[in-house]
Amino acid sequence: MEMETDLEDTWIANFLGTKGNEYFCEVDPEFILDRFNLTGLNADVPNIHDAIDVVTGSSDVNMDGLNAEEEQQLDASARHLYCLVHARFILTTRGLYKMMLKYQEGDFGRCPRALCRSHILLPIGLQDVPNISSVKLYCPKCEDIYNPKSSRHANIDGAYFGTSFPGMFFQVYPKLLPRHSEEQFCLKIFGFKIHDHAEHCRWQQKQRDELEKRIADKPTS
Repeated sequence: MEMETDLEDTWIANFLGTKGNEYFCEVDPEFILDRFNLTGLNADVPNIHDAIDVVTGSSDVNMDGLNAEEEQQLDASARHLYCLVHARFILTTRGLYKMMLKYQEGDFGRCPRALCRSHILLPIGLQDVPNISSVKLYCPKCEDIYNPKSSRHANIDGAYFGTSFPGMFFQVYPKLLPRHSEEQFCLKIFGFKIHDHAEHCRWQQKQRDELEKRIADKPTS
């Protein structure tokens, strides 16, 4: 029982238990402590060494010697570090497995498109560089992306999940890739489909526009 209490008291457990962080999985401390996995993060994470100690629970950090502002800055660095490492961890075998469990539980929400019938979603970033765009949700059934419903999730940086995650996920778990919906919504008027007629009208208009352009561009004698 004492071991469980210690586990629940870790920085990572507290981070994952905070509202708004439901999309994140638990990154193994060993992964964070492997300096190879942190390559290139020095420029993005201020005071990275102390941030590593905070996230992994090292006793080397002397929080008592920090004022309130310094403590807040260190906590922000620790959060940013964890989230950037998270984007790398979820591309590993163990990270993909943890995200697969969350995916099957529907932790990332469900597709709002009616014809997808509430299919479960995956988080995705539109950029791999932080501070550019927020996280989106990818539906593998309609292959479209959506904004998270909750404002807490909508403010998460997309780089914390990255652009490659869904592609890698379904490479490793191809059986979870759904069949594309063969149903397509078609507009009707009094029960008659109007799609073909509308398409034909657009084609006619395009032909007229091109003809008028050729006439206007024709040199006069």
